[in-house]
Amino acid sequence: MKKVILGSLVASVLAFAGDSELIMATTTSTDNTGLLDAIYPAYKAKTGVDIKWTAVGTGAALKLGENCDADILFVHSPKVEKEFVEKGFGVERKAVMYNDFVVIADKSIADKFKGKDIKESFELIKKENIKFFSRGDKSGTDNKEKGIWKKIVGEVPEKDGWYMQTGQGMLATINAAAEQKGVTFTDRGTYIKYEDTKKGAPEMVIINEGDNDLKNFYSLIAVNPKHCAKADIENANKFIEWATSEEGQKFIGDFKLLDKPLFTPDANTRKN
Repeated sequence: MKKVILGSLVASVLAFAGDSELIMATTTSTDNTGLLDAIYPAYKAKTGVDIKWTAVGTGAALKLGENCDADILFVHSPKVEKEFVEKGFGVERKAVMYNDFVVIADKSIADKFKGKDIKESFELIKKENIKFFSRGDKSGTDNKEKGIWKKIVGEVPEKDGWYMQTGQGMLATINAAAEQKGVTFTDRGTYIKYEDTKKGAPEMVIINEGDNDLKNFYSLIAVNPKHCAKADIENANKFIEWATSEEGQKFIGDFKLLDKPLFTPDANTRKN
């Protein structure tokens, strides 16, 4: 695995190391699930290109692209991605895969939500002051969760004591919710990874899933060389071409934990 922390990423990309290296800014879900760890050796064996990535929230990943500290972005917050491209920081969004979001709760309180849809669950959380753990990091997941709060109760309950923002990635936020026997909102891929770390016996269980609003779309964006002169557009496009090809899409679809697929490839079916 070639993962880099933010400080070393910024230092290394000043030179944008050349044809054998691709600098990627991505979300914690592609990293936490192990997808990039699986892609890395296969892609390097095929192309000789060394992918180096940093995993942050989508908002931070987009900022790395804007600041010319990455060649390519692998992110999942469509509204802000479109704004990024419209501002000239990225070339275009390319659909690559999706999973969905789920709401999970400690199994000791899961029965409270039995038979309830997501609207009823969020209303119950607010009514009973049930501890809710938000990432609070402007990631794609954080943006989606806050959008649901606004849609259901009219605002994000950030001033309420039961609403806690971790400022951390998804796995860390799930673990925080488990420790406090609370509720959180996560992408399914990271939840499956969490299940795997608990050997299939997790403390946190799904209480809401399958709602039409819960699709979680991932896209690839090459950083625009007209904005960042040193951006490696050749290798960015090469990776996008592979990830959206029949070979790359099969690789993503075949990636599983606990015999469960974490992502569904959609490069050929989704309209951006």
